[in-house]
Amino acid sequence: MSTTLSTATTSPDHDRPELRRVIEEIVESGVLGVQLRVTDERGEWVGSAGARELGSGAGPLTDGHFRIGSSTKSFVAGSVLLLVAEGRIELDAPAAQYLPAFGLDGRITVRMLLQHTSGVFSHTGELLADGTVVPGVAWQGKAWVDDRFRTYRPEELVRLSLSKEPRFAPGEDWSYSNTNYVLARLVIEEVTGRSFAEELQRLILGPLGMTGTVAPGASPELPEPHHHSYYRYQDGGQERTLDVTRHNPSWVAAGGDMISTTRDLHTYFAALMGGRLLPAELLGEMRRPEATIGYGLGVFAQETDGGTVYHHNGATIGSAALMYGSADGSRILTAGLNYVDDAELSLAGAFQKAQQLLVAEVFCGGQADQAPSTD
Repeated sequence: MSTTLSTATTSPDHDRPELRRVIEEIVESGVLGVQLRVTDERGEWVGSAGARELGSGAGPLTDGHFRIGSSTKSFVAGSVLLLVAEGRIELDAPAAQYLPAFGLDGRITVRMLLQHTSGVFSHTGELLADGTVVPGVAWQGKAWVDDRFRTYRPEELVRLSLSKEPRFAPGEDWSYSNTNYVLARLVIEEVTGRSFAEELQRLILGPLGMTGTVAPGASPELPEPHHHSYYRYQDGGQERTLDVTRHNPSWVAAGGDMISTTRDLHTYFAALMGGRLLPAELLGEMRRPEATIGYGLGVFAQETDGGTVYHHNGATIGSAALMYGSADGSRILTAGLNYVDDAELSLAGAFQKAQQLLVAEVFCGGQADQAPSTD
């Protein structure tokens, strides 16, 4: 595998061997390619390692497009909060007030959707406390491969979720549910009369000058240039590996369908954490964690020896994103990973290790044991 150091750096001391070593180690753990962007007191460093795609010999990009998975949730939450600032949504109003057609439990508020405390079953399936798996839409194995260009309507995903028993009474516990963010997207569209993609452009992408970020809806396309993502699965007793860079992400919808670049994620999270996107009161609401796992409204709060670090990472079918920031936005880490995925999620350990190594190096002075993974 090759390693690339970008020349697009603002730091006079641009060689960061400690960062190069980390991304090389991530590739050695089984990840196909890594794109990394770090800003701190030494300036901006951009680098990459590994490969753009299997078997081509093409070197890794440093600002290619990739699917960001659940990092999408931070953008959805940010959009909702900006509409709160405009007086069009109330955080503690019943979600059913905005979405009367679904018959939602009247105790579920918009805040609960954003904080995963609604109790709504996740349409992508749930692992219950007793080890029972309750399936949702297909997103693994040959079933997903064969149906990977199918379009799901958000309303269809919500109705699937509501056909299942709630995980708990609203506000009584915490459970990560992709459907919470499908509902939040529908709230945005209901109160504005515009698509989420249009509102995202108006509220965040346009004002911040972000040109590499896409809310794709049902489109399978990924803008050029990009790294490739792969899926390994069983078909008639044979193992196959398929390029799944193109697929319809509507199965996860606003729970994790967006596409971005390390540059755009950097721009967004620096503005968010630095107080340049949300009013201070609403940024405080976003960053205030619930007690179970430290989840705010579309961001995790992680305590480290280097201080509180906020983040929302994501992974989806051979592609992953890391997005971390200090409380004042002066220290930001964003990364895109591409790899060969499978139904066993065999690279989950490598993804967690990548988080630990990078957070330790950038936020904790290189002490890996000070940076536990939380998502």
